[in-house]
Amino acid sequence: MARRHRLFGVVGLAGRRVLGRLRTTSSKQVLLSVLGVALAVTLMTTVSGIALGLGAENAIQSEGVDYWVVPEASTASSVAVSVGGPQLGDTHAITDRLARDERVDYATPVQTQLVTLAPEDGSTDEYVLAAGIIPPEEPTSVVGVSTASLTPGDPHYANGSYDGPRTGELVLNDAAAELLGVSAGDEVTASVGGSRAAFTVADVREGSLSSGVGPVPVALVHLSELQTMTGSTDGDLADQLLVSTDSAGVRSDIEALYPRTSVVTQTGLAVRGASTSSLPLAMAAVSLVVAVLVGVLFVATMMGLEVNADRRNLAVLSAMGYRTSSQMLLVVAETVVVATVGGVVGVAAGIGGIHLTNAITRELLGVQVALFDPVLVGYSVAVAALIGLVSSVYPAWLTWRTPTLEAMSHD
Repeated sequence: MARRHRLFGVVGLAGRRVLGRLRTTSSKQVLLSVLGVALAVTLMTTVSGIALGLGAENAIQSEGVDYWVVPEASTASSVAVSVGGPQLGDTHAITDRLARDERVDYATPVQTQLVTLAPEDGSTDEYVLAAGIIPPEEPTSVVGVSTASLTPGDPHYANGSYDGPRTGELVLNDAAAELLGVSAGDEVTASVGGSRAAFTVADVREGSLSSGVGPVPVALVHLSELQTMTGSTDGDLADQLLVSTDSAGVRSDIEALYPRTSVVTQTGLAVRGASTSSLPLAMAAVSLVVAVLVGVLFVATMMGLEVNADRRNLAVLSAMGYRTSSQMLLVVAETVVVATVGGVVGVAAGIGGIHLTNAITRELLGVQVALFDPVLVGYSVAVAALIGLVSSVYPAWLTWRTPTLEAMSHD
């Protein structure tokens, strides 16, 4: 009990000493240590937020959907064709076969593609996530947007000739409409690579698809019209197939249609191509290593200088009965406290960095890429405390190397 009381006393004294220095700004080393940790943690928090945003699953959802059919990305020989990523082939024919099954309420392929949309006056040109679908007779929602305003079916497909009439219909979610400054009835021009096509905004709907800390701008179009723009008509390609049914027996039939695909039964499916599998983890790992290295080097150096400048006070503590081990513990506690204070400042700045990143990417690309999660607060402060603990080895060693009488005689 006495040992624990002594430990709390040393930690409390460390906090008071650091607080006193910060209030009087008498120690530039302490303030610089706080600043160094804050900068390192700010960078780490911001990059970790971007990694979370890239790794987050942006769900392609549809009301009542029970199965998602997706290509196996690791399978080279499959009906899935690689066009910027594995895709399903012959999707219109497969959808027709499923639709004829009385157990299936509806089925639709989904092709996702980042396209640039520009209003008729050409005042802006923004990136929007376009989803090509075959709208069912009964309206539903895909990627969080209602299909009610799209003509059912896919007339431009014309049994695979792709020479049927274009509907030119496009439904925007509210985020995309606000980004472009358009409303229902306005004309927009869509561009993908060198392909361009005119569309009319059939409706603006509230959308629920989000990434990072804000909604993703989304446009719904007919599948064949998006396929024509993206060059996916050969093979009739789509990224996945959504199937709505109340019968569990349909799954085996779906698996028979695409033998080397995955039939997913969860409530959502990540948009393929929105993230790279190992990139978010690599970004987070690199930011952690850089933050720890920079923080440790900065704090160890600054606190070492502080110990050197504070030798007389440490000697006084020694004369008052503080043993060398207690003085070393005091220096360790001070270093951890300083680093933790810097971590708290860095977390606040890092949250601002996440919002700033999203503001910049929203302005330039029309999407928000960073995600704030409350877990980042605890994670960043814990890393700051770790920086302080590792950094304390050097100033603690200097304390051990400083003889009391020598320190008193030099002052």
